[in-house]
Amino acid sequence: MTRIGILGCGRIGQVHARTLRGMDDVTIVAVSDFFAHAAETLAAACHAEVRSTNDIITSDDIDAIVVGTPTDTHFDIIKAAALAGKAIFCEKPVDMSADNIRALITWVEQAGIAFFTAFNRRFDPNFANVQRRIAAGEIGNVEIVTILSRDPSPPPIDYITSSGGIFRDMMIHDFDMARFLLGEEPVTVYAVGSALVDPKIGKAGDVDTAAVTLTTGSGKICQISNSRRATYGYDQRIEVHGADGMLRAANVLENTVDVATGDGFRTAPTMNFFLERYETAYRNEMRAFVAHFSDRTIPIPNIQDGLHAQILADAAAQSLESGLPVNV
Repeated sequence: MTRIGILGCGRIGQVHARTLRGMDDVTIVAVSDFFAHAAETLAAACHAEVRSTNDIITSDDIDAIVVGTPTDTHFDIIKAAALAGKAIFCEKPVDMSADNIRALITWVEQAGIAFFTAFNRRFDPNFANVQRRIAAGEIGNVEIVTILSRDPSPPPIDYITSSGGIFRDMMIHDFDMARFLLGEEPVTVYAVGSALVDPKIGKAGDVDTAAVTLTTGSGKICQISNSRRATYGYDQRIEVHGADGMLRAANVLENTVDVATGDGFRTAPTMNFFLERYETAYRNEMRAFVAHFSDRTIPIPNIQDGLHAQILADAAAQSLESGLPVNV
């Protein structure tokens, strides 16, 4: 039986708690949150205790922690958990600073603990299917990857100002997906961006519309397109073109029913937002983390994957500022 402590009882903490509660070989021992009501509500749903973050990290009756707290708390939590010998499941990004992540890697490796960076999109059944078929050689050598990710509407400005920017907050998922599909590390990053959706985002020093081109050492290319606005819903698509063909994963719709009238064909809307669209992926990633405790596999994506994505996000921000490609 794997004994879990959940740090952060907001939306993502609740998502992970639902998965853990449905697993026979897991028990949620305790939860914590800055807001007492959030912790008490989740604790009641999980039949768990409310404890402080420090108590959860140092408790002998807890094997692993799920970190769903704000990013600026991650460094101290991860370091303390590593010293306490706890396995860690951490929401992205691991930290806003690549140097901080490098320091954490030292602590994690010295402790010999399992560390899972929660890039949930790797566990989406459709995206994972594409990657498996690439690895099987179905389309030959990959030449160009296209990733489109567009939110229905922008988050509040107070979130934008603390998010680290579109590359570190939103596109970081796509940077990890690029590495997942390319099978090689990008060595050059070139970014462009504008504030076209909300002028307040531009005044806050960020952009809401961005495109990035990644190039690997062998010349493979990945194009990433992000927007904080999509009038038609949550847009999540990938396409991989290779020497022998192409693989494509389309949007997931609310249903598969088409309507045909004199005005043409009409399909259902896309899934509302990330919690609905990636519900299965969230379950799959948590199961992959928990599986470590029985089969002793190394969790993937790990903290090194978190570092690589952060380096690409930092390079994109630097490229946008300079107007030039950045070598990584």
